[in-house]
Amino acid sequence: MTDFPWGAGTATGAGSYPGTDPAEALRTVLGELPELPHLPELPARGPGADMTGRTAGLLVELPVHLEPSGWRFSDRPGRDTRRSLDHLARDLDLLEELAHGHDGRFKIQVCGPWTLASTIELRHGDRALKDPGAVRDLTASLAEGVSRHVADVRRRLPDARIVLQIDEPGLPAVLAGRVPTASGFSRLAPVEAPLAEHGLRQVVEAAGDAYPVVHCCAARVPYGLLRGAGAKAISFDLGTVPRRDDDAVGETIDAGIGLLIGAVPATDATLPSLEATAAPVRELWRRLGFPPARLAEQAVITPACGLAGASPRYARAAMKRCRDTARMLYEAAE
Repeated sequence: MTDFPWGAGTATGAGSYPGTDPAEALRTVLGELPELPHLPELPARGPGADMTGRTAGLLVELPVHLEPSGWRFSDRPGRDTRRSLDHLARDLDLLEELAHGHDGRFKIQVCGPWTLASTIELRHGDRALKDPGAVRDLTASLAEGVSRHVADVRRRLPDARIVLQIDEPGLPAVLAGRVPTASGFSRLAPVEAPLAEHGLRQVVEAAGDAYPVVHCCAARVPYGLLRGAGAKAISFDLGTVPRRDDDAVGETIDAGIGLLIGAVPATDATLPSLEATAAPVRELWRRLGFPPARLAEQAVITPACGLAGASPRYARAAMKRCRDTARMLYEAAE
């Protein structure tokens, strides 16, 4: 088995969290997910706290600003770039204060190059994905920014083992040619898989010895491509995994790749029973023919994507359910 950076029966969060108070969010995460806490992202704080804007603030020498249509590259840093940096700086200051002395695993999240390229616009309005040169510049800039970001987090948590999650929800659409043009009347050409793999690998490698996880909550997760890009774990929502993906998921497990499985609903609802939460995870594992003990070691339980849209009370309950489910799967396998 691969040396995973988590113990058997571990849970964590996907990344986003409701509300606008980063201190309260981080305290909750540290309390509810102590074995693999993460730096919560609070998009409700507004522009610069959203997935694209937050990571765009990390780009080196590629400033952005916000247009009615979304994020767009700028000639020079302005208010929107500063806002992104301010949000992140405050979060990291709080991390250093509240998690001081943390000596376990700790997860941070950034948006991946292909999702960024399909959401950030060039200066004239087309998506960056349309211009191969712009994509190369963006990827190189992101790789450098991620390297600096990981180093900054490591400086603040010197005894922690950093897990870097690269969010690529837009990658399946990029590969399939489903990203709309600026007008919305057409679609951009699909990106070839080897090129997509190469770009993602640049960012993975820039993280150094941070443990790389790639998260994709869309349907048709490209498991083989993510493994080829250097992902040591893949994060996905259980509800988006059709049976036609069984072979790809099985090959991923057999290759010793970790799984972060979004098994708990992310939006306010009555949580199913603990047994009902665990049952689909067990069923996936049973269907693929792997021993139950390996499930507890290789898989981490998370909420599904979209927790930022829930209430803080539900978010806390969902994280606790993740922890209880992971523990139950572990104890059942002993």
